[in-house]
Amino acid sequence: MWRDPGAWIAIGVSLLFLVVALAMHRVIVKVLKDGSADPSNE
Repeated sequence: MWRDPGAWIAIGVSLLFLVVALAMHRVIVKVLKDGSADPSNE
């Protein structure tokens, strides 16, 4: 399995999806927290 290039491609794509999902989660949570704080300040 470890010598198969297709396995490395699949592992790399999976890790890429995990990193992108984590980054999107952090951005969305930050936007939601900042967005909920803005109307209360006005």
